[in-house]
Amino acid sequence: DIFLIFLYMKFLFDLGGVFFDWHPKYFYKSIFSSEKEMNYFLTYICNDEWNIKQDAGKLIKDAENELIQKFPQYSKEIKMYYANHRKMIRKIYQSSVDKLLELKSLNYLCYVLSNWSAETFVGMKDDYPFLNEFDDLLISGENKLKKPDLAIYELAISKFKLVPEKTVFIDDNLENITVAKKLNFKTIHLIDPNKIKEEIQKFIN
Repeated sequence: DIFLIFLYMKFLFDLGGVFFDWHPKYFYKSIFSSEKEMNYFLTYICNDEWNIKQDAGKLIKDAENELIQKFPQYSKEIKMYYANHRKMIRKIYQSSVDKLLELKSLNYLCYVLSNWSAETFVGMKDDYPFLNEFDDLLISGENKLKKPDLAIYELAISKFKLVPEKTVFIDDNLENITVAKKLNFKTIHLIDPNKIKEEIQKFIN
């Protein structure tokens, strides 16, 4: 068993941008009459900086209430953000799902390290059954940590018994990749999900 652990690469995957084509604009483009107003809303109100706090475990109702106090004229649109989180998923990247299933068929251990609100992750395994193929998942909101903070990588290492030098970390965010490299993970900065198969193949040939 010990021999197998060191013989085999393990794989640690992000979800958004790797398996899910997710963006708030996919939902909000049908809510706002102009693209200019939608872009303003997603840049200055319900922006990435705000969203990441919920990925790190902040309760959605608290996040909404704080924002509504600042932007009362957008209270309806603010409350739509998390209520319509699933509608922000345009599609899954089938090439990534196929590669995951292939890795599992070859007995590779595959894990998830994803920034995601614990509240919006509820039911995801039912809605997207491929998530059940992973050996285990670390969802940021459930642990009140987030990438690219060092602590969440260290938690993944201990939870999944990873040897970074023998683990390939796949993420679409360069900041997250940079931290993983500092910890000696093998990395794939996935800019194009359609290339995931050839990128992963480099590590298992």
